[in-house]
Amino acid sequence: MAAGGVRARKNAPPREDVLVAAMATIAERGLDGLTMAGLGRQVGMSSGHLLYYFRSKDELLLQTLEWSEAALGDERRALLSRRGPVRGRLQAYVDLYVPDGARDPHWTLWMEVWNRSQNAGPEERDRQAAIEGAWHRDLVALLAEGISRGEFRPVDPDRFGARLRALLDGFSIQLAVGLPGTERAGILAHVGEFLDETLLSPASARPPTAS
Repeated sequence: MAAGGVRARKNAPPREDVLVAAMATIAERGLDGLTMAGLGRQVGMSSGHLLYYFRSKDELLLQTLEWSEAALGDERRALLSRRGPVRGRLQAYVDLYVPDGARDPHWTLWMEVWNRSQNAGPEERDRQAAIEGAWHRDLVALLAEGISRGEFRPVDPDRFGARLRALLDGFSIQLAVGLPGTERAGILAHVGEFLDETLLSPASARPPTAS
């Protein structure tokens, strides 16, 4: 029996294949369509072997979110490292943050993990906080750069970043759940106006003079 278990584990697909399949299932059929048995059939594993690797569906969802966030983090850092005005890079951050539309798979997963976190242990909560912290640190660094270059008003980057992310979360949840009348273009416009009104320094906001 032990030997059979070893063979099954050796023949198991790479962990990332399972996470890719889980995310694809969420995108195609939503969270209701993601079951351990169904996912196991997709990757050629029994639900028992999946539970061996992930311990629970909660852990599977959290690891899938961490995997997805790692890819987003690479994309985010590439965007923010570009040259040019900080305001443009801040808009790129906002564009990456906001869901693509209703039932966006990444945001669908995020909201489910948030919901399940009510019963999560301290280790799981720390892992969720690490994901949030990465988004926050990159935003704070971007705001600080804009302030140092005179593009932004001298706000407290940490406090402004926390408020901006709360605004983005509120809009993003409305969009992800498909609240009637909520559109991505409108959200981006609202956030853009907010940033221009509250963050741009007078010099940056002043229209260029004719030569």
